[in-house]
Amino acid sequence: MCFSASASFIAGGALSAVGIATLRKVENKKEIPFASIPLLFGIQQLIEGVLWLTFRFHAPELNTAMTYIYSLFSHVLWPIFIPFSIVLLETVAWRKKIMWVFWVTGTAVSFYLMYFLIKFPVTSQVVNNHIVYFSPPFYIYIVTGLYVAATTVSSMFSSHRVIYLFGGLALLSFIVAYLFYTVALVSVWCFFAAILSLIIYTYFKYKTAGIQSNVKILNPKV
Repeated sequence: MCFSASASFIAGGALSAVGIATLRKVENKKEIPFASIPLLFGIQQLIEGVLWLTFRFHAPELNTAMTYIYSLFSHVLWPIFIPFSIVLLETVAWRKKIMWVFWVTGTAVSFYLMYFLIKFPVTSQVVNNHIVYFSPPFYIYIVTGLYVAATTVSSMFSSHRVIYLFGGLALLSFIVAYLFYTVALVSVWCFFAAILSLIIYTYFKYKTAGIQSNVKILNPKV
């Protein structure tokens, strides 16, 4: 989380627990990526928790390592992973085609950002009780727009209501984070998105419940 080590560890632990519970409800391989999102966000929050401790106990080497690992999640993983995970669940052909376009866009953004993460140093520091990540802002507005499109707008083309809701709320959380926490946008928005990923558990919970109800209707003895 963006305010303290303890908050990050609590959020990370809770998300990891929900993530494991979500994965247990998976019924086919195509659902695994989408079901993994809460767990991955949980790991990311735990990483930021460790990063908080590096400031408190002055551990520069560990700080550098955690900064880069966190940045791999925030800059590289999500633009590829989120559109890919939702396109696997889509069954409507025209929606699926649009989602693949978002995935290609996200992949391009991911590799672009990864190049700069490798070529230029990425640092982090605490500013006004938030962790701020500093990296080269080349074509920042264009890249940010494409990033947001791949990670949020892509979900809003889904035929599944929960996935649509997840994308819409993630987009709204980006706007809020950008307006009120511009400097610490990466940390704050990742926290908002992490909390929103709890919605994914409801997708699998009610999907499973719906299947079970249908089975009981077809076969009252079950």
